[in-house]
Amino acid sequence: MRIRKRTILTAAILFIVIGLCSVIMQGSEYTLKFRMSSPSYQADDYEVMIEQDHEVINVTDRYDEDGMLCLTLHSVSEGKASVDISDPQGNGHIETIYVHPMGVITVNTYFGDSAGDGIIPVLSFLYTALILCYVIQLYRDGMKQTMYQYRNIRSLGWVIYFASILLGHFIYLSGNSSLISAVRSSLSLSSVFSSMAFPIAFIISVLVTLSNIELMRKEGKSWQNMLGVILGILVCIGTLFPHLLSEYLQRSTLVDVHNEQGAALYIEMVVTHTMLVVVTYLECILVSTIILSLKAARRIPSFDRDYILILGCQIRKDGTLTPLLKGRADRALEFAEMQKKASGYAPLFVPSGGKGDDEIISEGEAIRNYLLECGIPEDRILTEDRSVNTEENMRNSADLIREHAGRSDFKAAFSTTNYHVFRAGVLAEQQGLHAEGIGSKTKSYFWINAFVREFIAAVYSERYNHLFIIGVMILLTLAMIFTVYLSNIM
Repeated sequence: MRIRKRTILTAAILFIVIGLCSVIMQGSEYTLKFRMSSPSYQADDYEVMIEQDHEVINVTDRYDEDGMLCLTLHSVSEGKASVDISDPQGNGHIETIYVHPMGVITVNTYFGDSAGDGIIPVLSFLYTALILCYVIQLYRDGMKQTMYQYRNIRSLGWVIYFASILLGHFIYLSGNSSLISAVRSSLSLSSVFSSMAFPIAFIISVLVTLSNIELMRKEGKSWQNMLGVILGILVCIGTLFPHLLSEYLQRSTLVDVHNEQGAALYIEMVVTHTMLVVVTYLECILVSTIILSLKAARRIPSFDRDYILILGCQIRKDGTLTPLLKGRADRALEFAEMQKKASGYAPLFVPSGGKGDDEIISEGEAIRNYLLECGIPEDRILTEDRSVNTEENMRNSADLIREHAGRSDFKAAFSTTNYHVFRAGVLAEQQGLHAEGIGSKTKSYFWINAFVREFIAAVYSERYNHLFIIGVMILLTLAMIFTVYLSNIM
């Protein structure tokens, strides 16, 4: 059974109706339970006083059960009342009771405990599970179509995010006995997630910094080579700052965030919770970027390829291949040999890359010369020597292959450096070239910075979808904070 957006919306409406009906049908009565101060006391030993401007509630039954004094309250009219319970020694306990327009009784706060509200956390859990199933379906559909699209990163990020939310709902399932407790638990999920993720984020940031130092030492100083350090610092700040701000305000005497009816508390909640939601979401997208990039780099295409592209990069001044480019060519030769042994069919090679201003020959020609030195016959090499970037590599190579093959249903692979496989695959798909990638090994310090570039590219490519989701999550967060505010002032 496929889950559609209409199903998600219908389920939301249905669950809201079920929750409201459960509360309305059972909410006119509420059993108030209070632990008795001595096992020798009976229910009739306690004095019960109800303070109310007009008749809001009445007590229809009083009994003791397992050491608890139980008072059955019945709603009479809308309003607010206080129930003062005193034992024979004068020890008291006060509960605030609210009666809503439809006769529903809530305790302590306006959206506090009520009869029938136990279904609310269950429905919240089920709805989150439904959304998780939907985003898993999106991810699987995207991967079946092709791995190489940025929406797969977005979908996998959603899977990680909603899986963590579902786990949080499961943990809080037994503890949420009212709407307001469910709301407070939901608000705390991002805080818990970021707190758990901070040690990992910190360790990753340290590793990224060390890696980037090595990268700049070997490859030169540039802002591109500092992307990992910048992102690591931003992740740590974004994760830690809301917690530090909350802790500071809790201790500060300049701003009173302890008054539940004051504005300062809710401004602090808005700032910290919206930041945590955004940071948590982006951390999920970063994790999904790393997962799919690693998956793409480790993947081996099926052994039925007609052509294998070799993506060019900088060559040496004498026209020979750099270790990075030689690794790509060797990986293509290795795959071709693997395919020939497996299927008896060897693919044609398509070295691709134009001539830079500081290069004596084109990158495609340099790769071609290397293939000839390795014993590849000249008639099994199609050279593309006009492209200046990966996008043109894919477009020009696809045109060359179509012209050579005389058809468009050929099967192709491409060889590039492992950290570049996913992005190259995306660009190939955008140019109408359905090709699978293989990755050659490279030095480890390239990897982390490459992940950062992939993360930035993935977020930018799907920026409108990400902004929409972040906007929806922020609105939901604001709605929950507003619910807490209403519950405390009414």
